Amino acid sequence: MKRFVRGAFAAGVALAAGSIPALAGWEPVRPVEFIVPAGTGGGADQMARTIQGIVTKHNLMKQPLVVINKSGGAGGEGFLDVKGSAGNPHKIIITLSNLFTTPLATGIPFSWKDLTPVAMLALDEFVLWVNADKSYATAKDYIDAVKQAGGTLKMGGTGSKQEDQIITVAMEKATGAKFTYIPYKGGGEVAVQLVGNHVDSTVNNPIEAVAQWRGGKVRPLCVFDAKPMGYDEPITDGRAWKDIPTCKSQGLDIEYLMLRGIFMSPRATKDQVEYYVELFKKVRETPDWQDFMKTGAFNTTFMTGADYAKWVETEEKRHETLMKEAGFLASN
Repeated sequence: MKRFVRGAFAAGVALAAGSIPALAGWEPVRPVEFIVPAGTGGGADQMARTIQGIVTKHNLMKQPLVVINKSGGAGGEGFLDVKGSAGNPHKIIITLSNLFTTPLATGIPFSWKDLTPVAMLALDEFVLWVNADKSYATAKDYIDAVKQAGGTLKMGGTGSKQEDQIITVAMEKATGAKFTYIPYKGGGEVAVQLVGNHVDSTVNNPIEAVAQWRGGKVRPLCVFDAKPMGYDEPITDGRAWKDIPTCKSQGLDIEYLMLRGIFMSPRATKDQVEYYVELFKKVRETPDWQDFMKTGAFNTTFMTGADYAKWVETEEKRHETLMKEAGFLASN
C-alpha cells in the first residue's frame, strides 16, 4: 500500500509543478554481488545460481548478478561482508538458518537487524535420508538401528551447531538414540558422503538430494514438517515428494523449516529495496522458478516488508531456544 500511496503522491506533485517530470526508480548501475554464506552445491548455492540463471535468461536486470560464495566461519564471512557494506545497494545476500545459528553459536558481532530485509523467497524442507543400499524402510527402523549401534552410526550435516545438527540433537532427545555427527561444508558434499557410505544418514533439503534419489542412491524416510510435501510428480520408482511420510507420523515429533530469503546491506533506501522486491517477483513468475520449486519440493511462501521482518524476528527467538536446548549457545 505504501508504494502506491508514494507513487500517487509523486505523480500529484509532478502534475502540480507542470514541468517537473516524475523521477525514475532506482536500479543498479554496476554488477550486483549475490553473496552465498555457504559452500557450493548446497541449497542456498543452488537457489542463488538458479536465480542468477533466470535473471540472465529473461534479461531481468541491465547489470550482471554475480554469485560469490563466502562460507568461512559458518557463513559469518558472508554476513560480516554485507554488514560492512552499508550504503552499498549493489550487494545482496541469500540466507538460511545460519542467519540465526552462526551469531548465536560463535558470538560474532552480527544480527539480522544489521541488514535490510528484502523478501522471503521460500521455506525449505528437511528430510531424513539413508543410503538406498541399506534395509531401513521407515524412520523407526533406522532409529532402532541407531540405538543398537550405541553412538557409532554417523549423521552427516552442513556445519557445526547449525540447522542439521540442531535437528540431529532434537532426534537424540526425542528418541534416546545417539549419533556421531560429522560436519561438512555444504549440502552437496553431505549428499556425496551419504552415497559413498561415509555417513549413515543425513537431513539434507530436498534440492540437495533429489539427484541422488532420482538415481536410486539414497532413500527418504520422513520429512520434518507438520504435513507431507504437496508435490505429486513421481521422482523415482513411482514415488513422489508427497509420498514421504512426516517424521511426526513415524514417531519423531520434530518439525523444522528453513528460511530462503534475501537481505541487503545496511542503510538501503526504500527505492532500492523496492527494486529487488520487484525483481524477485518477476523471478517467481517464470516457469524456470516454478520448476525449481517443484524439483526441490519447496514451500513457496513469499513475504516482504513488515510481515517478513516480523517472521524473521520470531524465528530468531525460536532458534535461540533451540540452540539453548542443544547446548550450542556461545559462552559469554
